[in-house]
Amino acid sequence: MKQDSNKRIGLLALIVFVIDQAAKTAVLRYLGHLEEREIVPGFFKLVHWRNTGAAWSMFHNNNELLAIVALVALLVLFLSRHRFEIDTRLGWIAMGLLFGGIAGNLADRLMRGHVIDFLYFFTHRASGREIGFPAFNVADSAICVGVGLLFVLSFRKEPAREQAPAAVPDHGVANKASPGE
Repeated sequence: MKQDSNKRIGLLALIVFVIDQAAKTAVLRYLGHLEEREIVPGFFKLVHWRNTGAAWSMFHNNNELLAIVALVALLVLFLSRHRFEIDTRLGWIAMGLLFGGIAGNLADRLMRGHVIDFLYFFTHRASGREIGFPAFNVADSAICVGVGLLFVLSFRKEPAREQAPAAVPDHGVANKASPGE
């Protein structure tokens, strides 16, 4: 079963990686750097923003360090994947999403020197000022969903393990013959 789970993880990771890179290629082709296209007025834009940091642009301008962190994360996840419930549907999906998402952003860091973020949800305050959720991409989404699934798995109740029946002490009476035998 573990072998099948490893194949499923690898296939899902590849699918996530390909979709992520295809979407980023489309952004590069159709949007100039810092260009925005409002898709749902007052709510959603496609943007072309470069991110040399991590989530919410934390650790801005640390692309090389974050690439190393991503490589280490991939290695640790790969070597410790047996510790997760990869033989369950949620387990292998979580790991596939994580591997594909981390690999997608790592490819950006190595090939482009930054991650391309392009999904931007926002709203307007009463003052007219735009406020939004930080822009993200397919890889970021896969990572977040993968981590969320691992949390769900960690809270699942472990199946009851069968225990050997408890030994009943005989106090020296178990082997005595009853009267009339």
